[in-house]
Amino acid sequence: MVALPGVDPAWPAYRDVPSTAAVDPAGTTNTWHYLDNGSQLPEPPRGTLLCVHGNPTWSFLWRSVLAAGVEHGWRVIAVDQLNMGLSERTGRFRRLADRVEDLNDFVESIGLTGPVITVGHDWGGVVSLGFADRRRDLLSGVVLTNTAIHQDPDRQIPAPLRLALHPMVHRWGTKDTSAFLDVTHSLARPSLSKEVREAFLLPYRSGARRQGIADFVADIPVGPSHPSYPALRSIAEGIRTLEVPALMLWGPEDPIFSDTYLNDLAERLPQADIHRFEGASHLVGEDRDIATPLFRWLNGAGSGDAGSPDAESGDAESSTFTPLEHELTQRAAGPHADELAVADMGADGRIARSLSWQGLDREVQTLAAALLRIGVRRGSRISLMVPPGVELTVLLYACLRIGAVIIVADAGLGRKGLSKAVRGTVPDFLIGIDLALTAAKLFNWPGRRISVASLPAAQRKLLGVQHSLAELRTAGERGTSTMTDDGLDPDGLDPSGLDPDADAAILFTSGSTGPAKGVVYTHRRLAAMRDTLAQTFTIRPGDGLVAGFAPFALLGPALGTTSITPDMDVTKPKTLSAAALADAVAAIHATTVFASPAALRNILATQGELTAAHREALAGVSLLLSAGAPVPSRLLTELLDILPGASLHTPYGMTEALPVTDVDLEVILSAEADAAAGSVVGAGNGVCVGRAVSGAQLTVSPLSEEGTGDGDPTTAAGITGEILVHAPHVKERYHRLWVTQRESSRTGGWHRTGDVGHFDGAGRLWVEGRLPHIVTASTGVVTPVGVEQALESLDAVGLAALVGVGPAGTQAVVAVVETVPPVKKPGLAGAKLAAQARGAARSVGVELSAVLAVPSLPTDIRHNAKIDRTAVAAWAAGVLAGGRIGKL
Repeated sequence: MVALPGVDPAWPAYRDVPSTAAVDPAGTTNTWHYLDNGSQLPEPPRGTLLCVHGNPTWSFLWRSVLAAGVEHGWRVIAVDQLNMGLSERTGRFRRLADRVEDLNDFVESIGLTGPVITVGHDWGGVVSLGFADRRRDLLSGVVLTNTAIHQDPDRQIPAPLRLALHPMVHRWGTKDTSAFLDVTHSLARPSLSKEVREAFLLPYRSGARRQGIADFVADIPVGPSHPSYPALRSIAEGIRTLEVPALMLWGPEDPIFSDTYLNDLAERLPQADIHRFEGASHLVGEDRDIATPLFRWLNGAGSGDAGSPDAESGDAESSTFTPLEHELTQRAAGPHADELAVADMGADGRIARSLSWQGLDREVQTLAAALLRIGVRRGSRISLMVPPGVELTVLLYACLRIGAVIIVADAGLGRKGLSKAVRGTVPDFLIGIDLALTAAKLFNWPGRRISVASLPAAQRKLLGVQHSLAELRTAGERGTSTMTDDGLDPDGLDPSGLDPDADAAILFTSGSTGPAKGVVYTHRRLAAMRDTLAQTFTIRPGDGLVAGFAPFALLGPALGTTSITPDMDVTKPKTLSAAALADAVAAIHATTVFASPAALRNILATQGELTAAHREALAGVSLLLSAGAPVPSRLLTELLDILPGASLHTPYGMTEALPVTDVDLEVILSAEADAAAGSVVGAGNGVCVGRAVSGAQLTVSPLSEEGTGDGDPTTAAGITGEILVHAPHVKERYHRLWVTQRESSRTGGWHRTGDVGHFDGAGRLWVEGRLPHIVTASTGVVTPVGVEQALESLDAVGLAALVGVGPAGTQAVVAVVETVPPVKKPGLAGAKLAAQARGAARSVGVELSAVLAVPSLPTDIRHNAKIDRTAVAAWAAGVLAGGRIGKL
């Protein structure tokens, strides 16, 4: 056999195997080719991985798993299915049932004993599951990469497979030419190297050698009449009772085996741990390192905790649980029933829509009953694509009352990010405004469509809308009590009957520091977030709340506060003006304001439009909360002119845990004074975010020279490390990101935030940046925030980003500054500005290699404050390499 990249010469083997498959005549023996690392294991293996390729690959696909198996003490056997790879061409058409029988024949012949973990890809996934279902006596686990086990008879198979099956294409594309092979190989992300592509082609150089590819395609069960459909259905139903651990490693960009098929498998194997490798496609094992997470999972399975990372908050399950809507229902049934609960402001400075507590509860109940009648159930996933306000509030609490899982991904993710979020969660229902429904149609998002507005018949048909909220409300109002198939009474919904530890919401991160992640919260953890906010900021039922920050726009009813959404686009914080804020405050006599840092900047910029009445209303605000990004103390100080009676707080947190710490302007100024005087150990070099909120604990894992948080957790002053948090309101897990979740919880009971910081001698936490943004210079690790603050203290600098250019460990430390006024062309900073910037950096102990100036720095849409340092670093590298200076 010729040398192949990544294949050890000790692995290839051939074996004559007696066949019991119905397609073979009695007494037939077939020759199998396979790869086996067993001879390289010094001791008896921990178990055996039985790897089965699909069409049109072969055992070469599993080479990385074979190599890693040697390191971890697992035997790995990767077979070439008959008529495929380097195994015998039998000359007989082998259907799915035959291939399951074939695999069992091979296992019997080689004398495998348990424990056996099956590993499958593509149609090899189906064959491996058929074997797993049959040989439960050997089975101890199941691993799947992009595959499918069920085809909805009411839906067509994926377009590429329809084309491959077309009579005018099938023989030409699968046998006569290498077209099917070439298309499959082209799906790799990134592209396969020439050597790897040639290795995949090796067994299929002639038409005769490709007959198995053609037969495999022809055996796709396209519908109930297909000869292999009964076998497929039997396997699909049989695996529902598999009780062994399961792992699914998926490439979500696969045009064939999409997230729809992943969702089906997850429903059949609910115990499965799942990781979707963002950007990976059909050949996920080529696109990403699957061997490392596979063996990490296996080693966990071997110790009895397969896929079950340490809980990030060990006391969450034992905490007292009060449903999220407790205050809503209490106020609706009590003396406050007719008082204002929620409202939206209009452009004219008046309330555009409002509901009393009783009215809100009635709307929630009506809509929940209607949703139940159209098939929404406990556990159903509902994508809510509705702007924050009264409508979204009603929808959210209706879903929570049922026990459905809400999916919230805001428009700030952009078209690509939003598509990935929707497809990755595979919602059962999608409720949206016209724009969202249009996007759902254009990008083929999953889920039954429900429109917020009542649409004309033609538009409704075009967008595939089945219901409108108006219709549902009408149906809910006239409905009668009818028990659903899972025992729920639409007119007697009782939120106290919910499982506190069932999933309640999937909330997506902003995507400002990498691909947006779905963060899963249970009912208990959402309730703990409410309780933490109430306790930390002394928010009481009956208070008035202006929600100008999307994450808090829905928590008013849970807190029992009268909440109002100001006239703004909540997904674009910079649209909140000073007058719009004042109008909202005046409308409900609000005492509390939630607003993002970008909103605060615009409020200051537009304060000239405030009237005397506006200022009088704003003087009644006693608490301002601003979260999402650091807020400079000088900005907060300037806000005191507008909010003279407010205590100004900037809690630190993230989608995974909000809030984590709290700090007010008084503490920030004191901390900055300590830093300037050098009177407190560790004060400075970052943003002071205060101390842990009620119920939370904090520590840091010290950084290594490579900029990773690997040290033993500590709270000692002045030691920089990754920030870890333990609290009852920390997320349950990441949605279908098993690898990410495992990494974030690898320190038992703690969530690793990915943020970097340190404590000072007074016990205050200072945030220095994100782990991915650390600069690893030859002089040591440099965290960005402290240097950026020093740069932003210059009159000529608005925003600053510190980035590393070059190889890790020897990176150049580069400052990219947004100038005031904006420079006309991006590029190297002028001599004066460069000198000022270098001096500012030296004041915090950092030498800059270069200073670049730009008209504006790229920031995320959700916060309008978080700088995209990855894009900045790539641009800076191009400039310093002498390339064409393009727009950042």
